[in-house]
Amino acid sequence: MSKLRQQLIQELVLRGCSPRTQEAYVSAVYHLAKYYRRSPDQISDQEVRAYLLYLAQTRKLAASSRNQATSGLRFFYATVLGRPVDQVVRVLPRVRQVVKRPRVFAISELERLFTIGCPHPRNRAFLMTVYGAGLRLNEACHLKPEHIDSQRQQIRVVQGKGNKDRYTLLSARLLEELRSYWKWCRPKEWLFPSSADPAKPMVDITAQRIFNRAVERARLPDKGGIHSLRHSFATHLLEAGVEITAVQRLLGHSSLSTTTTYLHVRQERLSQIGGPLELLDLSRLA
Repeated sequence: MSKLRQQLIQELVLRGCSPRTQEAYVSAVYHLAKYYRRSPDQISDQEVRAYLLYLAQTRKLAASSRNQATSGLRFFYATVLGRPVDQVVRVLPRVRQVVKRPRVFAISELERLFTIGCPHPRNRAFLMTVYGAGLRLNEACHLKPEHIDSQRQQIRVVQGKGNKDRYTLLSARLLEELRSYWKWCRPKEWLFPSSADPAKPMVDITAQRIFNRAVERARLPDKGGIHSLRHSFATHLLEAGVEITAVQRLLGHSSLSTTTTYLHVRQERLSQIGGPLELLDLSRLA
């Protein structure tokens, strides 16, 4: 391990950054150095900017991926190399992201997903847990049997995004499904272990593949990946009349503004709402 890489990891650990953040930031610096085949402290500001253009124009990475790389490089140059923050920010601008409304599944579509799309007990239990508890993908993969509190009907999420613990819903139907799955699989350390190595949790790419195959088998439209189950969880709770602050806590959002993204009305509901002109008596115009 190089001295700079070691310093970067130490600074990340000292600031309490999550393992995923550490991995992402180290990867960002590694790929920059690999691109130029030089140590990152020997790469000029102009070359760093050219690398960002390469990510945008040649690699065509999404704005979120480019911003993640930018954050990693900013941290390295400002914290490890000690360059002035204003200079680092000027050299490494963040991408303005387009705010997109979440796409969600209808209740009837979820019924098809969990029945027709998931004949395998593990896959069905996993996807039902993601939706039923509103979990992020990595959170679901890292659940352990002891995180399921059947007495209080809660699921404990340990070290979710932002290194925060929280509790979320465990409905009677999900508990029944998990008990059935446990009798079939008898997982030990991880609730959803890796097929290759039961001592490790299911990896993200496997979970995403499970979801994609289930959607294809159920002949459902693409809603943007497995995270659409979390979007559906939040939207369906709000439509059922659950207070937005309660949904915020269940999702683990730091800011309420993030949760308000789900305050939208599905297109099929719009057709059921009469316009304000329907309230007026315009018979005198006849």
